[in-house]
Amino acid sequence: MTAEHPCLKHLVLALLLCGALPKSVSAEPGRLPEHVTPEIVRMIERGAQYLTRTQNPDGSWNNQGGYGRYPTAMTALAGTGLLATGSTPTRGPYAKSISKATDFLLRTGQRSGLFATAAEQGRSLHGHGFTLLFLAETYGMEGNVARQKRIHDLLARGVRLTERSQSRAGGWLYTPNQDGDEGSVTVTQIQGLRACQNSGIRVNASTIRRAVRYIELSANPDGGIRYSIGSGSSRPPLTAAAVATLYNAGEYDSPLALKCLRYCDRTISVHSEINRSWGHYFYTHLYLAQAKYQRGKKEWADYYRTISRRLKSAQASDGSWMGDQVGTTYGTAIALIILQLPYKSVPAYQR
Repeated sequence: MTAEHPCLKHLVLALLLCGALPKSVSAEPGRLPEHVTPEIVRMIERGAQYLTRTQNPDGSWNNQGGYGRYPTAMTALAGTGLLATGSTPTRGPYAKSISKATDFLLRTGQRSGLFATAAEQGRSLHGHGFTLLFLAETYGMEGNVARQKRIHDLLARGVRLTERSQSRAGGWLYTPNQDGDEGSVTVTQIQGLRACQNSGIRVNASTIRRAVRYIELSANPDGGIRYSIGSGSSRPPLTAAAVATLYNAGEYDSPLALKCLRYCDRTISVHSEINRSWGHYFYTHLYLAQAKYQRGKKEWADYYRTISRRLKSAQASDGSWMGDQVGTTYGTAIALIILQLPYKSVPAYQR
């Protein structure tokens, strides 16, 4: 007996709700992941359809907002949001979009190992980390042997690039040739490395150990995480990212992770203004959602119920979310990742 694919659950419910299927075909509410409702399924379907409509012919996505052009980062995030539906590069309603995104990101792979376009050379490592995660997830789903080998080879080269780029303090900065550190870049590299390791790509254990040590050295007594080792005040968004990063590194019983999470509980509200000018709401909840999900039980149930209602109120009529004024590709991809964590379709986000 085969397990039902998560994207088929989405599709059946969406068809049912629009009247395209008879009621006898419907999936019972109990067959959805815990806490996921038909209303949330509708939100997911509308968001995923928005991404497929706005994908460029070359397989990339634009920001659809501010902060300049970062097609590698946007494409990897959007592709991951579609992978979270349960579709793969070869199966499911979003297979074509995922396959095109994979091709685009493979074309950005450079001889050095960096995944980036010419437009992103000044701030390339965010997109590089997101791409490592996305391609590592598609690697095991790819049906074409030659293409799978190409993904493997470029991922292995990309991992070596990340390892070489780690600063003396254990973090990463915006480009591979900078010996500095910054929390948000560090998070993307650790998550990318974790996804690659899960897919069978060799990752040096010392790189992960140094990265965990970097987070430990960035912690303040109040439980918050600084922007970098050398800066002073705690940053709630980076603290949420740090918790997810520690869990990605296998530090599930870390006292620091729990202390950081309790700092987040004191300083982060789901009910805050969702798109105040140049804020970090979506960034913060991308990582806080992962941390809460991995904690599980009532902590996750309460959070998911609240964040899904908040996202419902912010979804536009075209199915998109404007995220942090970065753009609708960014916001929609992050909203889809958050809402679909219970489907367990992206192993890198699981415990």
